[in-house]
Amino acid sequence: MTTDRLVRWGGRGGVADLGGPVHHVDFGGPADGPRLVLVHGLGGSHLNWCLAAPGLARRARVRALDLPGFGRTEPAGRSAAIAANTAVLERFVREVAGAPVVLVGNSMGGMISILLAARAPELVTGLVLVDPALPPTRVQRVDPVVALRFALFALPGVGARSIALRRRRLGSRAVVEQTMRLCGVDPAQVPPELVEESVALVDGRRDVAAMDRAFVTAARSLLAVTADPRRYRAAMDDLAVPVLLLHGERDRLVPVGSARAAARAHPGWRAEFWADAGHVPQIQLPDRFTRLVLDWLDTDGAAAAARAGGGG
Repeated sequence: MTTDRLVRWGGRGGVADLGGPVHHVDFGGPADGPRLVLVHGLGGSHLNWCLAAPGLARRARVRALDLPGFGRTEPAGRSAAIAANTAVLERFVREVAGAPVVLVGNSMGGMISILLAARAPELVTGLVLVDPALPPTRVQRVDPVVALRFALFALPGVGARSIALRRRRLGSRAVVEQTMRLCGVDPAQVPPELVEESVALVDGRRDVAAMDRAFVTAARSLLAVTADPRRYRAAMDDLAVPVLLLHGERDRLVPVGSARAAARAHPGWRAEFWADAGHVPQIQLPDRFTRLVLDWLDTDGAAAAARAGGGG
């Protein structure tokens, strides 16, 4: 996505040197408003926030980034593992957004946001977790399509090839549309521009093989965190900031049971479960998503918003 294209979403693109180039988008907002940093999930990008960010920016200072290996941030020799991208997010908060901030993380981005908040609590005043990647429950039904894809990613030498083969067989547009449907989004129900930008983002990658390998690295790293979740659960238990947990009950990638278990274990969090939402409610239901986040910033997250304000 070029800077000119970003104008239609109310954003301005840029690149920061954070141990290598990192693409980010400034959606604007009041200078004295709370600082929000939007963190995409596995296979996502800044585009995952384009429908909701303009509404958030009416009240908050909003930025989104593409983590290395995703969107317009190519790996350039960097790891896309969870720990490595948590470190990149930390540098982004310190050097670009300006700490402290409220982190809004979807899927893998929710996991990374939790880990950063536990590791550097002075940087984070609140968390909005949108269908975050969470440890599985003991009895949990796994979607067979999702299970097969992650099984392929786990096989040495197979994961990246399976991604490339699928893209060659289907084409970029079909891959984008299938991915949207897997996340619970009907491509016909979102602005056509978003689909077009998503296809252009896939087609515009320079080092395609490296991006495929980065996806697999991130997927394996995420699975490793959830397979032995003791450190991850400890990070969640250590959170001392307001938390809004939003989860779609139709999520095929992170079953809602994981979110319900996390909510029970942390009764101080505000938890919302949407019966009509999938894995990316900020795309599927952007206006409702925006209203929820802004309401939380005014109520449960008011202290977080005040501390993340431009004058804080």
